[in-house]
Amino acid sequence: MRALTALPDAARAAFRSRVSGDPTGAPDWVRDIARVGTGPGWFAPDGVVWRVHGDLSTLVGGVAALLGQGAHPLALAGVQRHSAYREDPWKRLAGTARWLVVSTFGSAELAEREAGRVRGMHHSVRGEVAGRPYSASDPVLLRWVHLAFTDAFLAAQQAVGQDLTARFGRGWPDVYVAEWARSAQALGATDLPASAAQLAEALAAHGPELAPVPESLREFLAAPPGLSPPERVFYRGLSGAAAHLVSPAVAPHAGVPGRGRGGAVPIGVARTQLRALRLALGAHSPSEEAARWRLGLGPAPAWAAGA
Repeated sequence: MRALTALPDAARAAFRSRVSGDPTGAPDWVRDIARVGTGPGWFAPDGVVWRVHGDLSTLVGGVAALLGQGAHPLALAGVQRHSAYREDPWKRLAGTARWLVVSTFGSAELAEREAGRVRGMHHSVRGEVAGRPYSASDPVLLRWVHLAFTDAFLAAQQAVGQDLTARFGRGWPDVYVAEWARSAQALGATDLPASAAQLAEALAAHGPELAPVPESLREFLAAPPGLSPPERVFYRGLSGAAAHLVSPAVAPHAGVPGRGRGGAVPIGVARTQLRALRLALGAHSPSEEAARWRLGLGPAPAWAAGA
């Protein structure tokens, strides 16, 4: 803990660069959160969606989401055949992070622009696997990706994130599920759950469509390439917790224990890691700092000095 709280500026910068895909830690799409539009975006400032997506628990939720999404053969084919995630997994991570943070923290104008960009990318992601056609623009497939993502990020927040009950009440998980659906609707998904209970039911209903996640993908997610020795140790703690947070409806296909099957030790390890990292990095991500500046809720980000 003491070592992380004393994390030097260079190490903090390296972490932000890794996650954002930009050497400065604040690529143009982060800066656009501050510069494009003037008012609130799709989600209330400091509301439930802001707090969930601004929490470092998303590092664990992201791994759990990928494990879950990979259990759908058509969703998996879209990723495997139309991205270079194996050659450059961190570029893929930055692309996912872009959609998440821009739609969360950006103005309504910027969020709509980002949704249009993603819809355009989806048009070219199509093909056939085992005689079954797939398209990233298919509302049913978009729904599956949204369900797995939402479930994983909600579970991670509850398990290793900061407690939101005191601030938002016991019903905050339902609020998160209902509000975050707006982002998937903007991409073309339909029939989305509006509560945590509906989310669990929707995931379970997909059971007949799922298949085992390939061992190669499980191994990749357990130890992605390009990490330094300290990063590998840290990532191992996150992925260990993620394996215990995948939905019970999906976990058997993902080859992991899943939620409710033990996991006290790895979840505790990840919670401690993230607590220390939070102290080292500060209260807000560069994306949230940009949004707070746009809305007059915080100081200018470091990159905006003299701008």
